Amino acid sequence: MSGIVGNRTYEIHEVAELTGLATARLRAWERRYEVVRPTRQPNRYRTYTSEQVALLRAFARLCGAGERIGDLVKEPRESVIARAEGKATDGSPLQRMLEAVKRLDREELGRLLAEQRAQLPLDRFGREIILPLGEVIGDLWALGKLSVAAEHMASEVVVAQLKLDLAKIHASGPVLLAACLASEQHEWGFLVTLTALQVKGWRVHYLGPNLPTKDVVEAAWTLMPQVVALSAADPENVEQRISELRRLPRLLPPGTLVVLGGQGAEANGSRLRRAGLKVGEHAIPDIQPEPARFVNRN
Repeated sequence: MSGIVGNRTYEIHEVAELTGLATARLRAWERRYEVVRPTRQPNRYRTYTSEQVALLRAFARLCGAGERIGDLVKEPRESVIARAEGKATDGSPLQRMLEAVKRLDREELGRLLAEQRAQLPLDRFGREIILPLGEVIGDLWALGKLSVAAEHMASEVVVAQLKLDLAKIHASGPVLLAACLASEQHEWGFLVTLTALQVKGWRVHYLGPNLPTKDVVEAAWTLMPQVVALSAADPENVEQRISELRRLPRLLPPGTLVVLGGQGAEANGSRLRRAGLKVGEHAIPDIQPEPARFVNRN
């Protein structure tokens, strides 16, 4: 499951992806148990809040462990949330990390992350530690069980660790220029993807969050990348920028592939593809350079 972002709303197909629940099952739960009450738009489409999606993920996690939704809906909401959190973290390093986040203990969280990073290959570190931790923190924040301060602290520590890993990987393949789209601040999941790409051999130049298109173009003419990868979490932000994104390939060095990722890009996938853009990490081609290696840049 992917992470929940901010206070945006979600359509039912996005909720299905975020929760792992089929749309038919979501509708059945709404009809039979009133698990959540999504808002109906004028076109009759359902939209769900971040809090509703996080609660549905809690129900999904417990049902995945063998419990029945008919029993869970009779249980106090607080109990469902607490037990779902336990299912996600019990017996794993995530439990201690989450406790450190709740205490705003930056040093302990950093130490625990470094400890796991030393034990795991980078791809497993991202898949088994970073992404699940982001899911749990995002869910608790959306449910009002984690303060904004705690979420921000965790993000700063995790992003710092991922940027450190990115800087330590020496790759010899083609250049990939990466940035978060203008008005986009969510780096966590994007950095996991970028570190994995650099391990595969791409020479990743990450320029950070909130980068205007004109600056992407200027950087591309300096670095001459084979791929420009942009991340966007907010569908509305992407929708508002469709016209400038459509123009982007013509402004870049000839032959540059433009790929957009993130929930905002996926939600506008058909429009972006019609504009001649690629969507999703799978659109970045495989390469076969010499294997990347880690270097000590302390």
